[in-house]
Amino acid sequence: MAERSTAAVDVADNSGDEPLTAKADETTTDGTAEAQDTTGTEPQDTDGEHISSETTLPTPDLHSGHKLARRYRLEECVTRLDGFSSWRAVDEKLRRAVGVHLLPADHPRARSVLAAARSSALLGDPRFVQVLDAVEEDDLVYVVHEWLPDATELTSLLASGPMEAHDAYQLVSQVSQAMAAAHREGLAHLRLTPGAVLRSSTGQYRIRGLAVNAALRGITSESPQRADTEAIGALLYAALTQRWPYETDAYGLTGLPKGMGLIAPDQVRAGVHRGLSELSMRALANDGATASRQEQPCTTPDELAKAVAAMPRIRPPEPTFTAPPEYQRTTYQQGTYGRPAASPGATQPVIAVPPAPLQSRTGKVLKWAVSALLIAALGLGSWQLAETLLNQGKDSGTDDTTQTTPESGDDKPSAPLKPLRIAGAEEFMPNGSGIKQELAPKAIDGDPSTAWITLRYEDYANFGNLPKRRDGSGIVVDLGSVKSVAGIKVTMYRSGQKAEVLAADAGTSAPSSLSDFPQRLTKLETVGSDLKTTLDKPIRTRYVLIHITELPSDGTSDGYRGGISEISVLS
Repeated sequence: MAERSTAAVDVADNSGDEPLTAKADETTTDGTAEAQDTTGTEPQDTDGEHISSETTLPTPDLHSGHKLARRYRLEECVTRLDGFSSWRAVDEKLRRAVGVHLLPADHPRARSVLAAARSSALLGDPRFVQVLDAVEEDDLVYVVHEWLPDATELTSLLASGPMEAHDAYQLVSQVSQAMAAAHREGLAHLRLTPGAVLRSSTGQYRIRGLAVNAALRGITSESPQRADTEAIGALLYAALTQRWPYETDAYGLTGLPKGMGLIAPDQVRAGVHRGLSELSMRALANDGATASRQEQPCTTPDELAKAVAAMPRIRPPEPTFTAPPEYQRTTYQQGTYGRPAASPGATQPVIAVPPAPLQSRTGKVLKWAVSALLIAALGLGSWQLAETLLNQGKDSGTDDTTQTTPESGDDKPSAPLKPLRIAGAEEFMPNGSGIKQELAPKAIDGDPSTAWITLRYEDYANFGNLPKRRDGSGIVVDLGSVKSVAGIKVTMYRSGQKAEVLAADAGTSAPSSLSDFPQRLTKLETVGSDLKTTLDKPIRTRYVLIHITELPSDGTSDGYRGGISEISVLS
């Protein structure tokens, strides 16, 4: 990031100035409406603001086509407010769209904006729209940030109606976790409105304007965590009800009836998920509304994120399929094939079919040839069946024809497999790096309710695509000595894991890599809740590896987690 100003200013510093009043169609998270300029049609900016024709301070006199640092070409002004302007621009060096905030270098809030932008850029969390540059140059201060043309504002999403429970759950889960991470680094948003939350085409939520949007408007707070938590509660409330949880209308949403106070979402609209309704009330602080609730209020994004995680996971709705049309049996009559079907209700005339002419000589020969082949096939099948039955009776020496499965050349019925004693279990660590080694014994303790469970990996099912997890992970069971293994049964922690079962050679000691397990008991495939097999021929081994290469989703849009609940080796 280019830096042409070395001034160090605290993110919340307002340079001693009071927040300047601007005319904008906005409402703060506490429901206080700002002045609104209703003259003309006003385009929206990246934070849901509207351009106002009246501003308190003069904005920089720039135009489309102007270049900053001989690189960022301004394309379209989307906001002009309070002495600053926001633009859609093009980074000609990287050939991509970007957003730019501009304000004069002598603007009362220029120092705060620079400090906020640089602090936000240092966070580097992909859940936030990234600040790409923060520069003071030629009497201008400008902040360059990502532009996401394929993302949709929460404002637009709510315009079509309230969200389904699963979508609202994803919203509050992802936003609260992101803001909890930001606050751990000392960063607050303070302008967390529906216009500041975007949903990508993959269903992931991105937050824009972290610290910067508040600095541009001179907004500060004595309790930033409380302010951001309440803002998340308002977003969840709006997602559940398509109403703003205050008496004023805002962001295209209708406010609550005046004089009634804060009403729980499940009392505003029928069918609202009760757990999410309660969660939004815990996050909102309004005129003692928490006093009537049994649950403790959430006062920080971290507390809210933990409350979301403690809820029973809300699954996405089952996909709906259009029922196929009812099967219509079609009967073709001689002489009507290929003709248009009769209209409904019409009587189909019956056509008198004249007697078929005498068959030709070739037709007769063909008919007798086919008949002879059919008779021969039936005779051959009957002879083979009879021979099989006779052989079975001869081998058994009795009239009992019950089929038995030979085992190792013995004609006795095979006995049921029994579990072998397992001496120990260790986590498979092909690169010397473990995940949850202390949980490995829980996979052989005889209790399916306990399990070896992996960490949560983001974005990639193959253990986060980490280099040290290239060979996956799993559990190695030690039978104590070389034994005959005829089968295995594994209870998986969660369905959908890609796994296989391998075994070491009889003479192997202390195997540690995949090459130490050359014997394959099952093929590598995605398995359900159980992984079990019976071998055609027992193998000799001491060590058996339940090898996992990919993990299933943990119910979130970008998280993956798996594990093993119980292992039984059979003989």
